[in-house]
Amino acid sequence: MGSIARYIFRSTTTAFIVVLVSLTAVIWVTQALREIDLMTNRGQSIAVFLGITSMLVPMLVMIIAPIALFVATSHTLIKLANDSEIIVLNAAGMSPWRLFRAFLPVALMVSVLVATLGVYLAPKGLRLLREWVTAVNASVVSTMVQPGRFVSVINNVTINIAARNVDGQLRGVFIDDRRDPNDRTTVIADRGSILEGDQGTFLVLENGTVQRQDNAHDPNMVTFERYALDLAQFSKAASTVNYSMHARYLWQLFYPDGQESGAAPKQAEVRAELFDRLMAPFYPIAFVVIAFAYLGSPRTTRQSRTGALMGAIGAVLLVRLTGFVSTIVGVNYPVFLAAQFIVAGSMIAGGIYVIRRGIVIEPPSFIRDAFASLTSRITRRFAAG
Repeated sequence: MGSIARYIFRSTTTAFIVVLVSLTAVIWVTQALREIDLMTNRGQSIAVFLGITSMLVPMLVMIIAPIALFVATSHTLIKLANDSEIIVLNAAGMSPWRLFRAFLPVALMVSVLVATLGVYLAPKGLRLLREWVTAVNASVVSTMVQPGRFVSVINNVTINIAARNVDGQLRGVFIDDRRDPNDRTTVIADRGSILEGDQGTFLVLENGTVQRQDNAHDPNMVTFERYALDLAQFSKAASTVNYSMHARYLWQLFYPDGQESGAAPKQAEVRAELFDRLMAPFYPIAFVVIAFAYLGSPRTTRQSRTGALMGAIGAVLLVRLTGFVSTIVGVNYPVFLAAQFIVAGSMIAGGIYVIRRGIVIEPPSFIRDAFASLTSRITRRFAAG
């Protein structure tokens, strides 16, 4: 790898990391807000909240990485063009194809990253997310700590918490246990704390009363200063975790188990997900080819690259939207699953042809003139204002 190739690799990789981290963080925040009730309504800590929502990051990176690579490649090419480096390299005898090869290591690196995420890491993250959320939903500790609400934990057991302090201490605890028709127990306490240890989870109550009443005797009331209640007796068994198609490993898509393959709709969903997962590593290569085909050719400083950039963005949108639509439509019409490979393959083949021949892609003159006229009118209007 020569000095020019190292320079391009370093610039593109740096831009890729910055764009990838930024876009992933923004989208992660929007997705994490959907699980904010884990903290507000279910009493989970910030660490649990961040741990659960971070399981989405591998899937987000797998989707965002090709787009981030396109942005990074476009940024590097525009920077080289603005500094007249592309023209200088071309004048020195470096062909566009040779310059394009300097971007291939980055494209292959991102393709390997996307493939690795698609095979194991992204499905694993979604599985952990599903299992963690299911465990939280099934936990009596998270279900009961909802201030101001009477919650039926299991049949004939009602729990109410008046308030929950910042340090996690419970105020105004009320528990009504009617599981035994002949023996009703009601517990009222001023304060309570949840303690979790190797022996289980306990609710330690302070300054309260326990009232027991059966059909054969008068009510019996006992006052206590400290009373420990084992919450295991109230815990709901975790429901069976059903994984989505996105949470299946790649080998599970190739070889689905017998129950899943017995239903035709499941077979169609597995096939569509498999095609989408196999297509994912080709997006980085396709987007780099598209970006260079539009922006990598030598141009003078008087030739605007805005039209070429718009064309590259349009081509990338076409490829990615075709992938989304073909995956969705392909569930019911399998023939459309091949569309994503055909469109992406055509873009790669056409882009390589353009790069090899040194063709400069320009929008039609009427589009350039219309865009220039629109830009001029907007500039004059802002200048007049």
